[in-house]
Amino acid sequence: MSAIGIASSCSCLHPGVWLLKPGMHKMSSFGLHTAARCAAKDYYEVLVLGGGTGGITMSARMKRKVGAENVAVVEPSKTHYYQPLWTLVGGGAKQLATSARPTEAVMPKGVEWIKSQVTALDPDKNCVWLENDIKISYKYLIIALGISLHYEKIKGLPEGFDHPKIGSNYSVHTVEKTWKAIQDFKEGNAIFTFPNTPVKCAGAPQKIMYLSEAYWRKTGKRSKANIMFNTSLGVIFGVKKYADALLEIIKERNIAVNYKRNLVEVRADKQEAVFENLEKPGVTEVHQYEMLHVTPPMGPPDVLINSPVSDGTGWVDVDKETLQHKKYPNVFGIGDCTNLPTSKTAAAVAAQSGVLDNTISLVMKNQLPTKKYDGYTSCPLVTGYNKVILAEFDYDAQPLETFPIDQSKERVTMFHMKADMMPFLYWNALLKGYWGGPAPVRKLMHLGFK
Repeated sequence: MSAIGIASSCSCLHPGVWLLKPGMHKMSSFGLHTAARCAAKDYYEVLVLGGGTGGITMSARMKRKVGAENVAVVEPSKTHYYQPLWTLVGGGAKQLATSARPTEAVMPKGVEWIKSQVTALDPDKNCVWLENDIKISYKYLIIALGISLHYEKIKGLPEGFDHPKIGSNYSVHTVEKTWKAIQDFKEGNAIFTFPNTPVKCAGAPQKIMYLSEAYWRKTGKRSKANIMFNTSLGVIFGVKKYADALLEIIKERNIAVNYKRNLVEVRADKQEAVFENLEKPGVTEVHQYEMLHVTPPMGPPDVLINSPVSDGTGWVDVDKETLQHKKYPNVFGIGDCTNLPTSKTAAAVAAQSGVLDNTISLVMKNQLPTKKYDGYTSCPLVTGYNKVILAEFDYDAQPLETFPIDQSKERVTMFHMKADMMPFLYWNALLKGYWGGPAPVRKLMHLGFK
């Protein structure tokens, strides 16, 4: 979603889209068929593609810069989701409804909401094409189209979700199935997966594992559970400081980690998960499961693949310090759809928004950008129903922490920040364009204001 809200991404619909694009299955009659009359004008000074976290945040900032009537957001979904909460929804600690608000409610007042999908980008002519061959031109373009989920790339999905004992915290349609599977667990293998693709919130696939373990411990089922984390990666986490802390927890809680294992098939009727061994091409392993949590393969939105604004792999090609496009100076990118070499999280979008605001302000004045994004991202690693390790780091995978404490320790305070404070900040500060991440706090602490 942009890291969190729903960002329109697909230029075509295909089987399983109800899983890939939360909210879209409900909006077809509202969004697709009204596109022709949704755009009040055919030109905007600032055009924003995507109404997720990055798109709404930047449209709020641009409204203050150029006036609401000169800003438009292209977004088909009627509902905006705060997806970081879905870890807690899948673990039974929060209700799904608390993560959702109408897109209309988060859209900055006066900004034009174009209820359509982007079908093509033509940066050489400063325009984009929407459904029904609608053309919208712009002076400045901000691309915030998020990331696409591809359950269909796993054989047996998404139809396998019709069976019990399988869930996924990454879709609005399957996150509550995760909680049901956790509750219904009796005995056997509980398998949690991490795909062989870029993902948003790389810590989320194991957060739900720790919550499940805690729930089964509380309900007396832990001794009957063989918990397995099958990850395509070769490490548990990309930053050593936090990886070391997680490995200690994994050892204490008797969790099995299988590296370089990628989920390729789910036989939901037999409760079997098939994994390829990435170190032994052609070799697969079949595991019976009593509970399975799937993290789907992910990739750039279809409309960005082979687009002039994208790199060879389909991600928006931006300067990693300024977020300005490398070829088109009036085009910018933010969030999950970009090729920024950092983790794709809401916290990263928050930090990027302040930098991008500065970049665009100076570009509008024909000046060179001065503020530089250091790759800051954050992952509150939920390790229990009242514990969080707050991982914060930069482009070099080095800790870049906000608080003057050892953040690799599990803390109750950090859990409450994740569960209670961050949603408030999200809805009331970030989406309104008033918060650019924790950098100011961090700088004050480093200056001695502790």
